[in-house]
Amino acid sequence: MRQAKNPFGLEITNPSTATITTGITLTTDCLEDSHLTCYWGCIQKLLYEALQKHAYCFRISTPQALEDALYSEYLHQEQYFIKKDSKEEIYCQLPRDTKIEDFGTVPRSRYLLVALLTLADEDDRAIYDIISMVSVIHIPDKTYKFPCRILYQYLLLAQDQFHDLKQLFMSANNNSTPSSGPSPEEKNADRSFLERAGLCEGEAEPSEDSSKDCVVCQNGSVNWVLLPCRHTCLCHGCVPYFQQCPTCRQFVRESFALCSQKEQDKDKLKTL
Repeated sequence: MRQAKNPFGLEITNPSTATITTGITLTTDCLEDSHLTCYWGCIQKLLYEALQKHAYCFRISTPQALEDALYSEYLHQEQYFIKKDSKEEIYCQLPRDTKIEDFGTVPRSRYLLVALLTLADEDDRAIYDIISMVSVIHIPDKTYKFPCRILYQYLLLAQDQFHDLKQLFMSANNNSTPSSGPSPEEKNADRSFLERAGLCEGEAEPSEDSSKDCVVCQNGSVNWVLLPCRHTCLCHGCVPYFQQCPTCRQFVRESFALCSQKEQDKDKLKTL
């Protein structure tokens, strides 16, 4: 069973405040020096053609490689240098002179924002299996005011492959008090929009268990994601012994840890 380390991390900071006119703040967390390149108004068809080109023609390991694959068909581009382990907050915004308030009704031909993370140092690209990450981000505009979110994330591998990151099927929850979130009505309306836009795969929301522990030993904290089934149900100690997912019995092709063993140990000490 092969294990792959993802050097890239990307989150939306305060998604409730992001709009197409006010911009968006992204927080990066990269293991190595990287470049964050944001493409506003990227044509959907060209983006998926670019991903296919990575698999069959050439590697998208640099911003220039993706720009060539997109034929520069986007409205605006921004690029930032990200220092490793810095957890920087990056503010991105369409220039005001574009005077764009929305991207029209669905189905849309363009994504509002596509964020590309690539390794800055060529030597690092020879070390990691994952050499870039593409994130497709929805931002509220004048026509559709649904909450800001990451719609898709793709990990691009040095072996001319790419993986579509999907929602994890967790075997545990944190038993914390739920934060204020969208109502069921808002969720249904949101999902309806995504389905019409072709941005929803129609998968049911995964159910969660009340336990925090590994489904096998019932002792260690769940930390390992199994692919391709996406079940997150094993701890660090149990994962080496399983060639099949203990939840669905699907054969495991790859796996990765949500956090390092050291980080888990630190979290345990904080709770003591």
